[in-house]
Amino acid sequence: MKKLHIKKGDTVYVNAGNDKGKTGKVLEIITDKDRAIVEGVNMVSKHTKPSSKNPQGGIIKQEAGIHVSNLQVVDPVKGGATKIGRRVNDKGKLVRYAKKSGEEIK
Repeated sequence: MKKLHIKKGDTVYVNAGNDKGKTGKVLEIITDKDRAIVEGVNMVSKHTKPSSKNPQGGIIKQEAGIHVSNLQVVDPVKGGATKIGRRVNDKGKLVRYAKKSGEEIK
């Protein structure tokens, strides 16, 4: 399994594409395609047939995947985009940390 620099639940900054400058929470990670679905980013229109879940049918807006190379994790202390590092904490566990502030990312 691939190791990516972002995880589900992270707050990320979009640094490229049509939604450049937006931030959002990661809802899902698609590891085999190196993509993430971010809340409120890369919205697309999807045409749906009437069903029991959506009896009206029609056009709905939903998030599409965005490549992980266009995303950076937001620093928990200083805010703004930051690179991610990995280090062993005092309990001997490998944790991610923000390189901008040095703060551990939960």
